[in-house]
Amino acid sequence: MLSVKNIQKSFAQNIVLEHISFEVADGEFVSLLGPSGCGKTTLLRIIAGLEKADHGCINLNNRDITDLEPSERDISMVFQSYALYPHKSVYENIAFPLRMRAPAVTRIPLFGRFTSTAQALEQDISQKVPQVAKSLRLDGLLQRKPGELSGGQKQRVALARALIRNPKLFLMDEPLSNLDAKLRMQTRMEISNLHHQTKGTFLYVTHDQVEAMTMSDRIVLLNGGKIQQVGTPLELYDNPANLFTAEFLGQPKINVFNCVFKDYSLQVAGIHKNLTAPNLKQLDLLKQKAKKVAFRPEAIHICPQGQQPDLMAEFSQAEEVGSESLLKFSVGDETFSIRSAVTDRYRRFSFKEGENVPIVFEWNDALFFDKEGNRVRTEAFL
Repeated sequence: MLSVKNIQKSFAQNIVLEHISFEVADGEFVSLLGPSGCGKTTLLRIIAGLEKADHGCINLNNRDITDLEPSERDISMVFQSYALYPHKSVYENIAFPLRMRAPAVTRIPLFGRFTSTAQALEQDISQKVPQVAKSLRLDGLLQRKPGELSGGQKQRVALARALIRNPKLFLMDEPLSNLDAKLRMQTRMEISNLHHQTKGTFLYVTHDQVEAMTMSDRIVLLNGGKIQQVGTPLELYDNPANLFTAEFLGQPKINVFNCVFKDYSLQVAGIHKNLTAPNLKQLDLLKQKAKKVAFRPEAIHICPQGQQPDLMAEFSQAEEVGSESLLKFSVGDETFSIRSAVTDRYRRFSFKEGENVPIVFEWNDALFFDKEGNRVRTEAFL
C-alpha cells in the first residue's frame, strides 16, 4: 500500500502542493486528476524520488521511502515523453531495467559478460523480454529502434519497460497525451488490461476526465495544489463535495444557476418552486447557505405533452454527437444544456433558433452550493 501523508512543496514563493494526504491500496488503480498546473506531476515526481518534498512522508508497503533514492524505491515510472533510448533496440530498451538492477560486475566491459552472474542475467532477460513484449503486441518489433516506431508503439515499449521489473508501484505521468484520439482509446484499454493482468498498484496522472473516469478505481481530484475530493468516479460525479468538482467532471459541463429563497420557495431562472423536506432544519440550512443550484444535463428535459413545464426556455443551438444531441437553451441571463439520447422522441424535433420550448427539471437531482462553492448537503427533496 502507498501512503502519502501531509506532503507540501513550494518553488520560491509559489505553493505547489499543500497538505496532500491519501492512500492507494494494493492492486488499486488511482488517478491524480486535475487541470494543468494543479501540482499532480510534481506530486508524482516526489513519490518517485525525482523531487524532494518540503514536508511530509511517503510509505510504500509499510516502508518509509521519503528520503530514499529513486533506484531504491522499487517503483517504475512511465513518462509523458516515453524516455526511450534512441540508439537501443526495442529489446534492449525493455531489458534495460533488468541490466541496471543486476550486480555491477555484469556491466564491466568485456570481462563482465563472461561471468556466471552475467550469463544468468542474459538467460533471465531472454525469457522475460519476449513474454512482456508479447503481452503488449511488441513481439514483432523487438529489433527496431524507437525512431522506427509510431507514437502508440513507443508508448507500449515504455509500458513494457516499466512492467518487466514487476515493481511494487507503477507511476504514469499523462502517458496518452501525445497520442491521437483513436490511439488514446486503444492504449487506455491496454493499460486497463495490463492492470487487471498484473494486479499491480497503479498511480496515474491525467488532466483528461474520460481517462480517469473509465480506468480508475478511485480518483484524487486536485486544484490549486489542494485535494478537492477523493472517491470513486461515480461518487465524484453524483455526489461532488464542491462546485469545482461538479464543474470539472461531466461533458457537457453541469448547469449552474444562481438561486435565492423567499420563505420556503426557491427562485431560480424565473422559477418559483416550493420546497419540502424531511424536517424544517434542512430547509433552513438551504435558506441560509445555498446560493447556487446545479443540474447535470441529463437532469433537465423537454417537457412531455400533458405535463406542466417548470419554465419556457429559448432554444439557441443543437449539437449532434452520434448517439445523442446536446441542446442549448437560455432563460434571461442564464444558459443551460440538455443531453437528449438518440432514442428520445425530441431528437425528431427541429427547433428554430429563438423558439420557446417547455422545460422540466429533475428536482430530486438538484445540487446546492454556498457562496464559497462548498456543497450544502441536505436530504431535502423538491
